[in-house]
Amino acid sequence: MSLKYAVLAALLEGEASGYELSKVFDVSLANFWASTPQQLYRELERLAQDGLIEARVVRQERRPDKRMFTLTGAGREDLRTFAVAPPRRPTAIRDELLIKIQAMDGADPGATRALVEERAAWARGKLARYRRVRERLLAGRSEEEYLGEADRVGPYLTLMGGIGFEEENLRWCERVLTVLKQRAPLEGAPDASARHRALG
Repeated sequence: MSLKYAVLAALLEGEASGYELSKVFDVSLANFWASTPQQLYRELERLAQDGLIEARVVRQERRPDKRMFTLTGAGREDLRTFAVAPPRRPTAIRDELLIKIQAMDGADPGATRALVEERAAWARGKLARYRRVRERLLAGRSEEEYLGEADRVGPYLTLMGGIGFEEENLRWCERVLTVLKQRAPLEGAPDASARHRALG
């Protein structure tokens, strides 16, 4: 999938500037589709040239003028077609940390722990951000009330996917750290019998 459809989907929320869209990507779409501001602005230009979005200039007195983007009818139709087409293939995990864990035996265990702790901290930070977005969407309603009343539930459902992903990521990190702690006595054990005694 290209960035194109992530941008079109973000504009379903209504008119937005490039800056506002970059914030939407940062706090909501980033849980399943990351993009840099530079990529986003380039994509906005392409979509405008293709007639899928339109831009209007808003004059500002003390700041530079800004462009506000909205979906066109063609953009909405393209997005509707995309939404019902089957995805090309399930997402495959490509994670450098997993390769490092695969190769960790014989490496510095302290360095490995630091890498996993860093990943766990990252997951906690993302979870906290996603949960703040969730509370803002719910606005005091229960999940059942929100899902029954809201005009659009897609953003909430994808947010739940992001929360679930980071929760599992954090569980894995905690499990790895537990295993590393349990194996700490093995470090420096000279032979198999010593390792066996350390495990016992």
